[in-house]
Amino acid sequence: MLSGTALKILDVLCSQQGATAKELAAETGHSRKQIYRVVDDLLEANLVDESRQHHNQRLVRATDDPVVEAYRHLTSKLSHVDWSELLSPATIRVCWYLDEPRRITAIAARLGITRQAVHKALGPLKNRAMLAPSGPEYALSDELQPLRDFAQEVVTHEHRTRVRTLAPSATIEWCDPTRALVQVQTADDTDALQHAPAWDMTGLAAFHTYDLQFFLAGEPAFWYAPDDQLTPADLVCHTLVLEAGSRRVSYAMLLIEQEQISEAELIETAMWYGIEDEIEQMYRFIKGDLDATDDRGPSIPNSQEYAALKDQYKVA
Repeated sequence: MLSGTALKILDVLCSQQGATAKELAAETGHSRKQIYRVVDDLLEANLVDESRQHHNQRLVRATDDPVVEAYRHLTSKLSHVDWSELLSPATIRVCWYLDEPRRITAIAARLGITRQAVHKALGPLKNRAMLAPSGPEYALSDELQPLRDFAQEVVTHEHRTRVRTLAPSATIEWCDPTRALVQVQTADDTDALQHAPAWDMTGLAAFHTYDLQFFLAGEPAFWYAPDDQLTPADLVCHTLVLEAGSRRVSYAMLLIEQEQISEAELIETAMWYGIEDEIEQMYRFIKGDLDATDDRGPSIPNSQEYAALKDQYKVA
């Protein structure tokens, strides 16, 4: 995550063609030693690059990485705010969740931190009247969408950097500050993630754990959530996030019925992926509340076809 010093460096580099370590130290007020350390981190993250001038002096420039571009947009739209002073790594993480009103307890549970830590991270935003409170819930005010976009890019970049050190072909299909759903394109990358700690195979490839074996076209998906156990509810959501066609929906419903996943549990999980409406519709179909043709939605299977699929896989 980006520190305040890193953001100060980006402030300088986003407003000019480049700067030396001496110039960055003068502009930011930090020691040259600290500037070198943070610049090295930014280089490794591909947020800056450098060239050599006379006497082997380093000239640092900002790249066009999406994180840098999102920060440019944020600082141009809200130039009156000193973001390097306002944003800590914890505040950036919490901002990821503020796209809609959320309770402090929910954010704390997802991040695995205390409610006091969430309040502390939100403190600088509260002091600047940047939050839109609604009862016990908080969200970013409408004009702060660039901040939400920046937080999203930072979080995605962090996960992308982590996974591509192991699997260069990996793409991020969904993520939050502590979890990531990724897809890989090569057998070598599949093998690397299968043997890496904190990574679990997910989606259709993991249904075999529950005696449901399907043909898998391409490489499997993987789930990074080192502090959480992969649950059947997670598998259903990951399958639908990756692809929500009628066949995938049918397979997901087989798992729901076979493992008797409660509707309340699955909807609570689905809310983080923004697919709770689809899950509710699937349960309506399972309960027989949907008409077989007129009101089943584009991804809900035909009743007769689904019954035949249940019979084929011996799901009661």
